[in-house]
Amino acid sequence: MIFEQGVDKHTGLGLFLEREILSITDITITKNGEPGKGARFEITVPKGMYRFTGTV
Repeated sequence: MIFEQGVDKHTGLGLFLEREILSITDITITKNGEPGKGARFEITVPKGMYRFTGTV
């Protein structure tokens, strides 16, 4: 439900917009948290669709 349009109180977009923007490049975002223990979001980037530059 967190990714559905109309969930956010202020704009009605919430994480719906984030998911839509990421989907343009085949990147996915999922919520894998446990109720009462916090939220955990996983972002998956397709192989070959990223690059590393420099050092962190």
